[in-house]
Amino acid sequence: MKKWLAYPYAIAGLLLGSLTSTAQAQDNALLYEVTGPGLTKPSYLYGTFHLVCPADLTISDAIKKAIGDASQVYLELDLDDPAMMGSMQKAMMMTGGKTVKDLLSAEDYTLLDTYLKQKMNMGLAQVGMLKPIGLMSLMYMTLMPCQPASYDMTFAEMAAKDKKEVLGLETVEAQLAALDKIPMKEQLKGLVDMAKMPDEAKKEFADLLAAYKANDMTKLNALMKTSKFGDMAEFEDSLLGERNTNWIPVIEKAAKEKPTFFAFGAGHLGNDKGVVNLLRKKGYTVKALQ
Repeated sequence: MKKWLAYPYAIAGLLLGSLTSTAQAQDNALLYEVTGPGLTKPSYLYGTFHLVCPADLTISDAIKKAIGDASQVYLELDLDDPAMMGSMQKAMMMTGGKTVKDLLSAEDYTLLDTYLKQKMNMGLAQVGMLKPIGLMSLMYMTLMPCQPASYDMTFAEMAAKDKKEVLGLETVEAQLAALDKIPMKEQLKGLVDMAKMPDEAKKEFADLLAAYKANDMTKLNALMKTSKFGDMAEFEDSLLGERNTNWIPVIEKAAKEKPTFFAFGAGHLGNDKGVVNLLRKKGYTVKALQ
């Protein structure tokens, strides 16, 4: 099974990190410098798009400088924690011996099973014990003409090369708990709809990536809000707002201790409940760089 099944949180980050309100205009930027009270040196924020083809993964000179100037790297999860893999695999499994076969109609089960067999040479007999977000990670890989790459893993590798510590803004359990607040019915509907409309799903993914590469956060957010594959706007506060609020004291403490490079889903940056605005409200200067 491909290694990306071990990192299904990447899809969670894609879905959660791009779904933001347009209640407040946001900077069309991905990289920010943070200075202010208690910070002896600048720290940096970077908004990621978790799952991309290698050709679309661009590490600019400004990003390299920000990571170079930092003494540590914080991602959504602590990717160099040896226990993380086991925790993720455990958290991604259905409980009580259930599989998606117990939750889908016979028609929808056959549709999804056939799709996975055609696209990935594996069916629900092999992967049906995964929670919907785990299956969604597989489905998104079928939309891509490549073996996916990850900004998160790339940053972790860059940190390791420079012997810098990698830490996490939250635990696997906290991240998956946010997803669990979405009713199972809604999660399953997204999977079935993607199997029914693969061309539309592929176009939507391409449009999202194009907006991200253009640093057009306004368009990226609008596209997510009109997605055909999961109406998650109703759960925005628990998926984004609460998590952002929980991250702020972690970010403050880390940045005061050492200059830090923080990387997380791009949508966590913007709107009134986004990380950028929350830090500004606390008195920090958060300047768009790129």
